Amino acid sequence: MLNLRQLFLPFVLFVAASFTVNSRSGEPTLQKKWETEAVLKTPESVIFDAKRNVLYVANINGDGSVHDGNGFITKLGTDGKITELEWVKGLDAPKGMGIVENKLYVSDINKVVVIDILSGKIEKSFTIEGAVFLNDITTDISGNVYISDSSNKKIYLLKDGTTSLWLENNVFEKPNGLLALKDGLRVIDMKGGKFYNVSYDKKNTEVIAENIPSGDGIVEINKGAYLISNWNGEVNYIKGKTVSKLLDTKDEKINAADIWYVPQQKLVLVPTFFGNKLVAYTFIDK
Repeated sequence: MLNLRQLFLPFVLFVAASFTVNSRSGEPTLQKKWETEAVLKTPESVIFDAKRNVLYVANINGDGSVHDGNGFITKLGTDGKITELEWVKGLDAPKGMGIVENKLYVSDINKVVVIDILSGKIEKSFTIEGAVFLNDITTDISGNVYISDSSNKKIYLLKDGTTSLWLENNVFEKPNGLLALKDGLRVIDMKGGKFYNVSYDKKNTEVIAENIPSGDGIVEINKGAYLISNWNGEVNYIKGKTVSKLLDTKDEKINAADIWYVPQQKLVLVPTFFGNKLVAYTFIDK
């Protein structure tokens, strides 16, 4: 016969597990809204096109460092309904993306591919000499494109049709996620676990927060508050120097790659990489 302790213990474990997404009262939460079918192919990043009210997902579809021509971009609505699974084909291992006017910039191993959004065609590509593993992309208000190279600790700049080395230092161990803001370039170090701001003029590096493992994508929720994904399956909320876990899908072996935020809908978009889905959550700010 089961005693009361045996009956009560599973209930306690269930309740504890139910609150692993957000363990501190008064903090924001993420509420799942929708997910796509598992028809994506190693989705690494997602971006919202505000002008056309659509989402684009970069699908590696294979090894992230191999030139195989298998990569593609998916187009879908903010309701999660896929309109074109293979909207743009012929990439190798597409990862980070950025939009400037009617152009979609995509990092692809050692080059930046430019897609004309109106035609859905690859317009050109910029091969970056010495690049090894181009990862994230961000764009600033002037239309400049910044690209991280996680394998050689560098950040490149694409400006006026020319690529150049923007930053190389001994601070970064494995720079990944980028976010261009007015007061500086935010960088998450995937290996070192530190979240930085880099000034545009002197390129001074300042630590914003620490202890963020396997950092991938960065989004700003409001001034001084960010979400940063942990590729292994977490979404962390950073405010000041405080880091709080809002989502944890590691036990389910569901990754959280390069995320995006749609402020008008308070929608947090999480590509699940090996999970082959895009999952959307509503950000609830308490």
